[in-house]
Amino acid sequence: MTSKTETAEGTVAEYVTAVIGGQLFGLPISRVQDVFMPERLTRVPLSSGEIAGVLNLRGRIVTVVDMRARLGLPKNDDGRSPMAVGVDLRGESYGLLIDQIGEVLKLPDDGREENPVNLDPRMAKLAGGVHRLDGQLMVVLDVDRVLEIVPDMLAA
Repeated sequence: MTSKTETAEGTVAEYVTAVIGGQLFGLPISRVQDVFMPERLTRVPLSSGEIAGVLNLRGRIVTVVDMRARLGLPKNDDGRSPMAVGVDLRGESYGLLIDQIGEVLKLPDDGREENPVNLDPRMAKLAGGVHRLDGQLMVVLDVDRVLEIVPDMLAA
């Protein structure tokens, strides 16, 4: 599955949108395996606070990363159950814990901008650019950057 599509106007990228702490994020659709409601999370002793736990998803052990903690945001206290976006990195399955899932957006590649200088530094280190949408900014999550600290944390 590819996230780039050629159109008469140019190259278009597809993103699955998610909201974390009120901020809109986009994940390249080519990196998204599935979207699910995490159930029966098992905490991992001595793991970082960014690791929400592990779970069994259709026979695979999935490490669940709390994106609020990863972004330095406070815990969600609105009472709604979190959702997770399933991604894969080097054959390992991960779930990114988010507040809510959005829609799939097709956006022109040439509309993607570099991270603004005033973007929160915690977001900037995980972002691969931004798209300016009507009245809001969509931060494009770089899945590799989001997960790059996970193996270090698990090995500790």
